[in-house]
Amino acid sequence: KHLGYPAELAQADTIGHFGGELTLLDGDVKVLFVRAHHGSGVSADDQSGARHGGAPGGFVITIRSGPTIYHTGDTDLFSDMALVSRFHKIDVMLVCIGDHFTMGPARAAEAVRLVNPREVIPMHYGTFPMLTGTPETFERELKRSKLNTQLRVMKIGETIALL
Repeated sequence: KHLGYPAELAQADTIGHFGGELTLLDGDVKVLFVRAHHGSGVSADDQSGARHGGAPGGFVITIRSGPTIYHTGDTDLFSDMALVSRFHKIDVMLVCIGDHFTMGPARAAEAVRLVNPREVIPMHYGTFPMLTGTPETFERELKRSKLNTQLRVMKIGETIALL
């Protein structure tokens, strides 16, 4: 295994970098690596210090005859998010709203304005007390900003079909 990924599948055609797009499953799926603004320190245990875990990033996933999905990754708001929608019409955007470690609801609503997806799914909230952003606050921020993007709030463990 290579970083937990089956070794026979961890080849050059499945490894990417920012600005590069992987074409998978005979072109049915494309994955573009995009920037995020977030820390990336990791440690193996409480005794070892944090080490650089690589550049934080998100993904634009394009499915042939299906949706184009922007997963922001752990991030704060940054103006280059607008570039994502310059090159891709985003159908579904997954955006952090938890605050403290990532953007909160108000900044997430601004990210939605920059990207202009058809639908937005909030993520990275409610898992522990430090994350104070809520879907309700996010919904208020979307309305305050007069954004027409459809909000879809998912429950933990819920699966959905994206069309």
